[in-house]
Amino acid sequence: MSATTRLWKVVYDAYLEPFARHVNASIGQKSVFAPLVKDANTESILVTVVIGLIVVGVFLYTLKNIAYPKLKPNEPPMVSYWIPVLGSAAWLGIDPFGFYKKCQKEHGDYYQFLLLGKKMVTCLGAEGNNFVFNAKLADASAEDAYKSLTVPVFGKGVVYDVQNSVLMEQKRFVKAGLSNERLQAYAPLIVKEAVDYFARWNKPFGVENIYKASAELTIMTASRCLLGEEVRSKLDESFAQIFHDLDAGFSPINFVFEDLPIPSNRLRDKAHIKMRNFFLDIMESRRKSGTEDRTDIMSYLIKQCQYKDGRRPTDVEAAHMMIALLLAGQHTSSTTSAWAFIFLAENPHLFEQLRKEQINILGSLDAPLTLENVKKLSLLDNVLRETLRIRPPITNMMRKANRDIPIPNTNYVVPKGSYIQAVPVISQRADQYFDNPEQFLPSRWDKYDKDVKVKDDDLVDYGWGAMHSSSAKSPYLPFGAGRHRCIGEAFAYLQIKTIIATFVRLFEIKLHKGKFPNSDYTTLIPQPINPLVDYVRI
Repeated sequence: MSATTRLWKVVYDAYLEPFARHVNASIGQKSVFAPLVKDANTESILVTVVIGLIVVGVFLYTLKNIAYPKLKPNEPPMVSYWIPVLGSAAWLGIDPFGFYKKCQKEHGDYYQFLLLGKKMVTCLGAEGNNFVFNAKLADASAEDAYKSLTVPVFGKGVVYDVQNSVLMEQKRFVKAGLSNERLQAYAPLIVKEAVDYFARWNKPFGVENIYKASAELTIMTASRCLLGEEVRSKLDESFAQIFHDLDAGFSPINFVFEDLPIPSNRLRDKAHIKMRNFFLDIMESRRKSGTEDRTDIMSYLIKQCQYKDGRRPTDVEAAHMMIALLLAGQHTSSTTSAWAFIFLAENPHLFEQLRKEQINILGSLDAPLTLENVKKLSLLDNVLRETLRIRPPITNMMRKANRDIPIPNTNYVVPKGSYIQAVPVISQRADQYFDNPEQFLPSRWDKYDKDVKVKDDDLVDYGWGAMHSSSAKSPYLPFGAGRHRCIGEAFAYLQIKTIIATFVRLFEIKLHKGKFPNSDYTTLIPQPINPLVDYVRI
């Protein structure tokens, strides 16, 4: 008898055969299983156990490959996770800032994680920002990353439903429509809307939800300035419902699964048709009435814009651009202004400083808040910039890799088909770039502006206006950078600063019961949860 045979006999006699008899006896005592094993013997039980172990082993091996797919040697490290496909979605949804910071500590500025079956290569720091925002068109596409979200909401033929060259022309249209001359005309309109709105807070003191107020005032001022009197006059409950149903289309699930047949998407599609027809009716009415003298963007789009090939935007394209303007800017501006008020309520001494600034710079609190006057208020500007640093409205900005992309100054390569994302909030709240980064300190920007100089020899024009390409290397990018930088930045600054400047002339506020609100990370744009403030009229 060979040594192998002897070893097998020992194992069988000492372990396997007693184990099989024990299993047979144990199962036979169970009334449920006894009929199934009444004819079983030691050998059949052992065969069953072996087959079961093989099946379990194959299952676990397959599950392991799904849950932890093998990475190529040059891919960025993968953040560990337990649940296949879902990946890091739960952790990311609970605390994205904490998630990114912890992963950065473990893996550095470049790593990837699985999000609902998609590989998300995260690029942090100033260099990571630059890698994503200045990625070449042949390498990475914003259109492929976002179109499942935006096309059903905005409509066909605009934004991410067109070639990048066409998108750049459409951005040029809107940027020209937000000229300095038009912004000058918008400032008094914003003041009037703010004064009229805050007249509702007519008690000497009270408690209000500042996010609700910011959201309502943002849509009122944006519609009045950008879309015209007709849109503003029809902001009733029916329009609010249309806006709500359309806005619900910006759901994270639509990023992963395109156009699911779910109730919210059906309401979104109906709302899109209603809003498009709403704008088309206004265009037709203006033509019939011969209305010419308008400062809103709608008038500019349908009368003065022309593509490079000579054609003008169709009415449907213009309507879809109106929807994009209304939806894209509303959440970002309303959320930012709400957080600005919250930080001011946490630091009430700033109200007196903001009022003194207006008196010292403008002469009195009755001076008109024109575009030029608002630009002079540096403390007010710093308050907004500091708000955007700590609570930017958009956490991450993505591109889809069209091919393998080497990451400069590393050994990593982004695999084709995965997503790359910049997360500027990480660099904006890093002590590598900012002292005491978690503190709300508007004064930090005076020193920052002296230390950070932008060169004039790196200007690039993507088709909608010259800008500094080096700005993408900045740690502070709340409006993005590169060809997809937000073109509504100037209007957003005017809108939010004018609302705040008007507010501080009327009120003082503090946090209700001293409670600083948490962020709601279940939405694409993190909003404050139930941010109540105590106001006092002055």
